[in-house]
Amino acid sequence: MYKSYSMELAGRTLTVDINRVAKQANGAALMHYGDTTVLSTATASKEPREGIDFFPLSVEYEEKMYAVGKIPGGFNKREGKASEHAILTSRVIDRPMRPLFPKDYRNDVTLVNMVMSVDPECNPEIPAMLGSAIATCISDIPFDGPCATTQVGLIDGEFIINPTMAQKDISELQLTVASTREKVIMIEAGAKEVPEDKMIEAIYKAHEVNQEIIKFIDKIVEECGKPKHSYESCAVPEELFAAMKEIVPPEEMEVAVFSDDKQTREENIRQVTEKLKEAFADKEEWLAVLGEAVYQYQKKTVRKMILKDHKRPDGRAITQIRPLAAETDIIPRVHGSAMFTRGQTQICTITTLAPLAEAQRLDGLDEFETTKRYMHHYNFPSYSVGETKPSRGPGRREIGHGALAERALVPVLPSEEEFPYAIRTVSETFESNGSTSQASICASTMSLMAAGVPIRKPVAGISCGLVTGATDDDYIVLTDIQGLEDFFGDMDFKVAGTHDGITAIQMDIKIHGLTRQIVEEAIRRTKEAREYILTEVMEKCIAEPRTQVNKYAPKIIQLQIDPQKIGDVVGQRGKTINAIIERTGVQIDITDEGSVSICGVDQHGMDEARKMIKTIATDFEAGQIFEGTVVSIKDFGAFVEFAPGKEGMVHISKISDHRIDKVEDVLTLGDKVKVICLGKDKMGRMSFSIKDVPEEA
Repeated sequence: MYKSYSMELAGRTLTVDINRVAKQANGAALMHYGDTTVLSTATASKEPREGIDFFPLSVEYEEKMYAVGKIPGGFNKREGKASEHAILTSRVIDRPMRPLFPKDYRNDVTLVNMVMSVDPECNPEIPAMLGSAIATCISDIPFDGPCATTQVGLIDGEFIINPTMAQKDISELQLTVASTREKVIMIEAGAKEVPEDKMIEAIYKAHEVNQEIIKFIDKIVEECGKPKHSYESCAVPEELFAAMKEIVPPEEMEVAVFSDDKQTREENIRQVTEKLKEAFADKEEWLAVLGEAVYQYQKKTVRKMILKDHKRPDGRAITQIRPLAAETDIIPRVHGSAMFTRGQTQICTITTLAPLAEAQRLDGLDEFETTKRYMHHYNFPSYSVGETKPSRGPGRREIGHGALAERALVPVLPSEEEFPYAIRTVSETFESNGSTSQASICASTMSLMAAGVPIRKPVAGISCGLVTGATDDDYIVLTDIQGLEDFFGDMDFKVAGTHDGITAIQMDIKIHGLTRQIVEEAIRRTKEAREYILTEVMEKCIAEPRTQVNKYAPKIIQLQIDPQKIGDVVGQRGKTINAIIERTGVQIDITDEGSVSICGVDQHGMDEARKMIKTIATDFEAGQIFEGTVVSIKDFGAFVEFAPGKEGMVHISKISDHRIDKVEDVLTLGDKVKVICLGKDKMGRMSFSIKDVPEEA
């Protein structure tokens, strides 16, 4: 017998079935939100994984095409690798839950969310996020939950809780907030320049809703929850720490980590580690955890320096940004390029423009999102951190960083009507030491402007960090964190936006949530830093988008034709349009509404194609003048092709002012001639005259 629990959530019913399915998992919840159904399971291995120094959590969000009544494409007709949307959703589920597991837990944990049915009114991400929390809370897996997640939209100045897919499409804000009982633990947002105050209001609107959901989860756990199992702790023994401090005193460790050069610092830590290995050569059990112990020692040292002494490892002030540099056009022949450097973080972004037909097609569960005109791809090669490993294509981190930058820039892009191009930006990480995703936003903004994309406003991104003490009031917010401060700190709070508002947020934390005071301070700090980067660095490098696209970029001409004439332009089996393409060397795309895009690099060929299309799509009237080619000669006259597949007949009597016996005496095949339209003859053919063309034509 299973138990079912329900609550009203944003005007729709959320129902959770426990012990109905998947009973062999450690915890399982069959989630129903409207007609959206998601199965969420939590499973842990029986034994810890050997030889690792991290918590092995894996989160999956599985999109089943049957959920929207589709059969997958491709040869196999099976769901393949996870879509980018599925990967990003997995990351959003992972980020608030990971900090709530014990830090010294080494058992493998897998959270699977299988989307089995989709109601367009009820976004499946919501039951998946809540389902993962419920499945883990009721399981015997150690977990300091619950946490709850809510999405917020903004339409016509009103907040919408858990917007439908249709509402998300028109919303000025797409915000996801996860909370514990007291604090916010995760924020992710894309926005159309939403002011800071409005964003904070939206965050805490979601936080209020989360508290109601947590009460609902508490009731489920109270009735269905299993006792948490014990586990083998992998914490470093205190006596090891004491012995390490004897050999490497805290003052010596401070000197080792206090450097603004990553390579120097790493070499210092290597020497410290070697010194400790020699000292503990006869203690095998200590040597097995020495790497983790050195890491913890570094962490304690850095945190103490920051929190108590207000000293940062590279010597900067708490609010100081690392040295900045920006330049454009560093790569020849591409459509646009720019490089942005912040300390030891360096990103080069290349922009490529193409016809709209090259927009990315999306095969997913959202019927409102089938194509993507702007694509941002982010690459993180091993050389950027001085390491060596083969490239295996983009991982989850790269996809996540690319999506964040994409989200930040979409609000300032021109519409398809204003700028009829598909746009791809690729951010190559040349060097990395903290917050490459935000540097990629700065580089991409400048690259787009250098490529002649008329973006509405420039966007910059910056990240804040956090070190906390024993109480909620004991903390320091750090502006522009480098890698070390990210690793050993408690937060990576990334905010991107224009002078006028926020376009994207991503907040990762390692502790059990942030107070409102910290959230507000982080948003204020990022605003100050963003203004500085925009005004003092980016706008001094390139102040506004170039008025023309690069000479190597394709040029696009747009025109509108009567939709009734599309068939004439295309011709039977595409004969007419293919003839235009062949003659002019252009690419042509026509929408069902009659919008025609002509794309090419040769302006003459594009003008020629436009002329042909206009000619074909025009209703022919007497008096119109055309230029054409003689394609056939008969005894009674000549046929002139004035556009691909379009011909008219010039009677022998209309060729010349004086009488001629043979058409060949005046015309030969291939001659270019001007003709005037006389209307249609008795046989319904276009009738032309050469002799009646006005002299001025």
